[in-house]
Amino acid sequence: MQGKDHLVDRQAHDPASRRVEERADKLLLSPVKGSNQVDVRGFNEKLILHLIRHYGQLTKAEATRATGLSPNAISTICRALEKDNLLLRNAPIRGRIGQPSTPLRLNPDARHYLGFKIGRRSYELLVIDFSGSVLARRTSRHHYPTPDSTTAFFRDALRPLLRSAHLRRSDIDAMGVAMPSDIWEFTDDFGAPKPDMDVWRDTDIVARLQKILNVDISVENDGTAACRAELVFGPELPGQDVAYFFIGTLVGGGIILNSAVHVGRSGNSGGFGPLRVPDQIGGQRLVDHASLAVLERMVHAQGLDPYEIYNEAGDWQTLGQAADAWLTRAARALAHAVISTLAVIDFDAILIDGALPRSACERLLRALQDEIAKLDLQGIRMPHLATGHFGGSARALGAASYRIAHDYMLDRSIHHLGADA
Repeated sequence: MQGKDHLVDRQAHDPASRRVEERADKLLLSPVKGSNQVDVRGFNEKLILHLIRHYGQLTKAEATRATGLSPNAISTICRALEKDNLLLRNAPIRGRIGQPSTPLRLNPDARHYLGFKIGRRSYELLVIDFSGSVLARRTSRHHYPTPDSTTAFFRDALRPLLRSAHLRRSDIDAMGVAMPSDIWEFTDDFGAPKPDMDVWRDTDIVARLQKILNVDISVENDGTAACRAELVFGPELPGQDVAYFFIGTLVGGGIILNSAVHVGRSGNSGGFGPLRVPDQIGGQRLVDHASLAVLERMVHAQGLDPYEIYNEAGDWQTLGQAADAWLTRAARALAHAVISTLAVIDFDAILIDGALPRSACERLLRALQDEIAKLDLQGIRMPHLATGHFGGSARALGAASYRIAHDYMLDRSIHHLGADA
């Protein structure tokens, strides 16, 4: 895919005069406050960047009201961020009482990041700018990933990717890799040769990739990365605590607690696949029913191409009865998994996303709602149920967002957000 692919609608800049009042009202409700102490300058700069990323643009007056910082502190912070080339000025807003206000926005060219998804059925490599717009993307399907095929894809795709994005290697600030934890596991579930996959156990994928592109590289679980994409680039979440289910070749996901991605002790929080589901023929785990590997086998049994299910531009109408049967089966298993998840943490929202067409994801959500209604909900408070926003690209997009999230956004699991104003 060439040219700019704007995945995030909220980052399209509407005329400021139509948005400023609504944005100001919301900012006054923000629980995030800054500190006027000098030693927390880095926190305050992250706070301003965080708010501008969330709302698209921000005037200094709005920033003052939202953060509780003094006007002088806001001016100092904004000047520093402009000097660092992280912020740009929009056209002044005129026609109001007093001096015109000048909204600030992110400078898209300030940083560029690669996101590389190593999946059980496909690779995806993309590059984003600082605002989160996808500048170029390359993908490739396979039966299963090996270290050698992964390295070859990255080497062959990098140059045309950067050429499409009109970037040089030196323009890339960092890269994130999203891949399944212990990728050599679950081979029976998706039909991969165990000896070929066992090679991953002793593979340093970062060292391999850095021989091709010598930048800082982070690696994290693919479900966690997809969840981070929703937090960083998606619309405002319906609450601070969210469980995010990702339906891929297998089943994974991520957890957001207090508006921050919770990675857990081993970096695998939200790995929902092993969740037990009762009274289901075919297995006792969520992955035995709600994974796309199960649908692959059902489609293959009908004599159709199983890889057609990964065509996100399609609508599964060509898959016949297999798609309908899988949606019912997956929704039934997901319903039990959702209830079990809510029994542990009282989430504000449950999001369902995956490497499937948008129409199929919406059908799955409706079927899930119907199945949940059949269950005993005593003691369970149902949260907001919705689909995610990025589909199969969420993993690569989340990988690319890793450094943005860690370097330029607030982590509420670390910072105390009620600092003195």
